Amino acid sequence: MSNRKDGTIIVIEDDPDDQLFIRDAFLILDYPNRIIFFEDGYKALEYIESTDIKPFLILSDVNMPILNGFELRQKIQNNRELSIRCIPYLSFTTGTDRQAVQNAYAMSAQGFFIKPPSMSGLESTLRKIVEYWQECHAPNQYSD
Repeated sequence: MSNRKDGTIIVIEDDPDDQLFIRDAFLILDYPNRIIFFEDGYKALEYIESTDIKPFLILSDVNMPILNGFELRQKIQNNRELSIRCIPYLSFTTGTDRQAVQNAYAMSAQGFFIKPPSMSGLESTLRKIVEYWQECHAPNQYSD
């Protein structure tokens, strides 16, 4: 069994302030995972398609221009090579409604989270997400 639990965490977030906020929270949490930020879904998709890395998880904003979080999830699911990587895909947004949550789960998102407004809340949420996926057995942790 290969350890992908310390793999890259991909964060797709178009707001520079939210990127900084998330980056600071991850610095405080001090996980060994490399954190890579993308400002839109297309850039993230290009990266995921063009690299052999096996990310630990993807945290994606929902409301983004160009390619939103739902559209990105759909493209990953519809790409056979990407879908068999079984990368946990989590929606991570500032606000939501019932329809957005239903859409996320209908597309097999593994979680839907609201970004807390405080640093302590963000740290707590990110800690729970990372620790859950560190404990969870997923197909992508096994050797090919």
